[in-house]
Amino acid sequence: MSVPRFWREIPHKYRLLGSKCRSCGAVYHPRRPTCPRCGSRDMEEIVLSGRGRLLAYTVIRRPPSDLEEFRPYIVGLIELEEGVKVLGQIVDCGPEDLRPGLEVEATLRRIRAHGSSGVIEYGYKFRPALRWDKESSSQRPS
Repeated sequence: MSVPRFWREIPHKYRLLGSKCRSCGAVYHPRRPTCPRCGSRDMEEIVLSGRGRLLAYTVIRRPPSDLEEFRPYIVGLIELEEGVKVLGQIVDCGPEDLRPGLEVEATLRRIRAHGSSGVIEYGYKFRPALRWDKESSSQRPS
């Protein structure tokens, strides 16, 4: 990856960005220059909440070579609070902890490293959402 491209893509890798149509209010991820619903080009960039619920998931046991270190890993379909659906890796839990409807939240994690002395890429993944438990004064998965 070229250095200019790496710097240009930083906002999209480290924040969950989408676009919202100013004409009809539809929200999209990834960002779009034109609204497929109404055809408007009046789109604004928005930062998505990163909170949502798990719709479905699968366990990847034979990953591509650059993701071998994460094997096995979980990929889930998440519906965010804004109504858009995104695919993302699920972390901090095992498949036995997951169920459709589970509340999840985006978290920044390492995606891959390019060789032992190369660029380390970070991006968003999802984990079970933590809620504050007032009785025990600790956080627990929801």
